[in-house]
Amino acid sequence: MKAIIVVGDGLADRPLKSLSGRTPLEAALKENLDAVAREGVCGIMDVIGPGRPPGSDAANLALLGYDPLECYRGRGALEALGAGVDLRPGDVAFRGNFACVDEDGVVVDRRAGRVEGSIFSEYLSEIRLVSHPDVEVKVLPTLGHRLAVVLRGEGLSWKVSDTDPHRDGMRILRSIPLDGSQEAWRTADIVNELTQLLRELMSRHPINRERVEMGLPPVNAILLRGAGEPPAIRPLKETYGVRGACVAVTPTVRGACRWAGFDLYTAPGATGGVDTDALSKAKVVERILPEYDLVYLHIKGADNASHDGDPHLKIKVIEKIDLMVGYLLEKIDWSETYMAVTADHTTSTRAKEHVGDPVPLALKGPEVRADEVDSFSERSCARGGLGRIKGKELMPIILDLLGKMEIFGS
Repeated sequence: MKAIIVVGDGLADRPLKSLSGRTPLEAALKENLDAVAREGVCGIMDVIGPGRPPGSDAANLALLGYDPLECYRGRGALEALGAGVDLRPGDVAFRGNFACVDEDGVVVDRRAGRVEGSIFSEYLSEIRLVSHPDVEVKVLPTLGHRLAVVLRGEGLSWKVSDTDPHRDGMRILRSIPLDGSQEAWRTADIVNELTQLLRELMSRHPINRERVEMGLPPVNAILLRGAGEPPAIRPLKETYGVRGACVAVTPTVRGACRWAGFDLYTAPGATGGVDTDALSKAKVVERILPEYDLVYLHIKGADNASHDGDPHLKIKVIEKIDLMVGYLLEKIDWSETYMAVTADHTTSTRAKEHVGDPVPLALKGPEVRADEVDSFSERSCARGGLGRIKGKELMPIILDLLGKMEIFGS
């Protein structure tokens, strides 16, 4: 038996006035997602806990079967792992944005017009700190305007604050220690020196003159957040003997799956945005599924549309995901395969941010106790036979269907 977990990033939403009180899932044409709900068992899922808005890092750890409240060690390490860095004990990693700031260090655009950061890879390949020459710095552009930064050296701590103010119109922050350790004080000092150095370097990059002439914001700063080390988890293969694969482009998701022991795959045309080639991802799943017990398929675009406050674009992304699921329904042998379809969090298109509402879940397969739900949405799935579960409970349900869970007790 095999299983596929389809995770639509930010797929769930709240009812919107602009959609006559419907959510984008309720407004979308999605016959294939509805078919999964109709043929399977449904429920709703608090990915972390009721009313707790999940970050994508903690959310995907939960969907992989781990308790983020116990294992979470910051997002930066997951971003670096997903970018292909082999982290060592003692490394501290951050996620970050290429940004535009004014002369006073006030953030004008946290994403610098969603610049493609890969153009700076070579430019930032050799960073040297004057006050801390013993610390190695790696700057790795990842996806779009995002990047990962890794500090390697003695006496570092991930218990330091962000330099990213998390919204435009505020100054770049100074990093401060989050505990009283000498390591945290030292790391905060390193982060502040690095932030100033990166601001000077990015301000001098020749592309900025061209961008200004084109009416685009200059890329003259890097904002850091989410300091971390790898999560305290055991790979699923060691715990349950399951061989897993991940088809995703988002570095944080790839990092979580990599640390969980999954092999990583990319798909041609997968961008991590609303323009991603969802069908290409489905074809990769079809190709690799015979080699694995479990494939984790993550797709990002609905979350982007929500953060941009565009419900109609979110509907288009949902309909693209529906076509991807339709391909899988047509090509996979469902006599020996289970599939769960869900979201890693609810992203409110009105608020343009993650919120704590539960997400819909549908699970189909050869021995699933199907219920009476006939459509895939937040409200319809709430009537399903799975009831209301937590994110960390999904993986044990699937592993039990695969025959990978041992009896508890005697």
